[in-house]
Amino acid sequence: MKSNPLKIIQIAVLNLKHSLTRTVGLVLLTTFMSFVFFGGAVLSFSMKNGLNNLKERMGADIMIVPIENEGDLEAILLKGEPSCFYFGKSLEEKVAALDGVKLCTSQFFLTSLDAECCDTRVQLIGFDPDTDFSIQPWISKVYDKQLVEGAVIIGSDINTKEGENLKLFDTEYEIAARLDATGTGLDQAVYANTATIKKMYAAAYEKGQRFLEDADPDKSISAILIRTADGYDKAALVKEIRKTLGAVQVIESQNMITATADHMGSIAVLLYLFAGLFLLVAFITLFLVFSLTANERKKEFAVLRIIGATKKVLAEIILSESTVIGLAGGVLGIAASAVIVFPLHVYIGDRLGMPYLLPSIKEIVIILLLDLIVSLLVGALSAVHAAMKISHVETFL
Repeated sequence: MKSNPLKIIQIAVLNLKHSLTRTVGLVLLTTFMSFVFFGGAVLSFSMKNGLNNLKERMGADIMIVPIENEGDLEAILLKGEPSCFYFGKSLEEKVAALDGVKLCTSQFFLTSLDAECCDTRVQLIGFDPDTDFSIQPWISKVYDKQLVEGAVIIGSDINTKEGENLKLFDTEYEIAARLDATGTGLDQAVYANTATIKKMYAAAYEKGQRFLEDADPDKSISAILIRTADGYDKAALVKEIRKTLGAVQVIESQNMITATADHMGSIAVLLYLFAGLFLLVAFITLFLVFSLTANERKKEFAVLRIIGATKKVLAEIILSESTVIGLAGGVLGIAASAVIVFPLHVYIGDRLGMPYLLPSIKEIVIILLLDLIVSLLVGALSAVHAAMKISHVETFL
């Protein structure tokens, strides 16, 4: 019978199967490297996307809240932690009259009851359609009609099925649309116009829900949002607001974004350092293993030389073995990382406490290909020295 000669890659695979324990150890090492590289890159891209969406979604240059509630507002925006706080509605008119204020609007916050409509409490945000410039531009991307009384817009993370109503305080509200994901805490909020938020408040009051003593949609608000006039000094406006309103907390959006970006940058640096360390350890380990085993396999290479294999073929076998190990580890690492990162992305974002939005399909494909290329290069380059050593020695002697 006529038999086909073994190809180099087949010989390499057979060699790896023959030394199964060593092969499994090296594959596991490259798997960990690939796992850290892919997971770290996805986390880094997700935080970057979340920060970019936060910048776009903020809409306001300056936000005003009660003096003790700056942290509560940041928790709503960044982590999606429900909260409610209030001050007098009359403050909005004073702010709107200040020089440098181009647009001014207010919001009213409520929180749902535990396990009423969703797995956890959610933030209810009421806005004034006549003055709002922060929420409605995002709503218009998914809903081109005027939001009527009794209808709500929900964030992307609110767990409801298509066509269902949202039950709040024993009252059903029509879900007009679902906003696109932003990776911020606002994905876990429900938005309603002034008439609907008053209806929610009345229903909550009838249910015995008491928010705060000064809570009243007709007389109080939770936050004032400001967009400054073009070219106006924001610092001067902030100073004037504090002088006019007294004991309030004035938050500049840019400062919040900068602080969040700095925190994200620190985490990203740690991720890259960790991935680089794993890459270095994997490369050194593979280099040592292939260099040492090349000396131990002299008899094997001598037999191959005697039956006609050239030095080039021996070098290609070594390189093929390392490439297979790199590829196998790369694929397994990506798969293991994907199983954790993608299904648990909401949990990961909550634990990080920062804006977090998964990369697009295109970005994920790029990260995946880069991970595979790095894994292959680490595998191949670690065996170059051993391959060169084999190709320069008359092994059959």
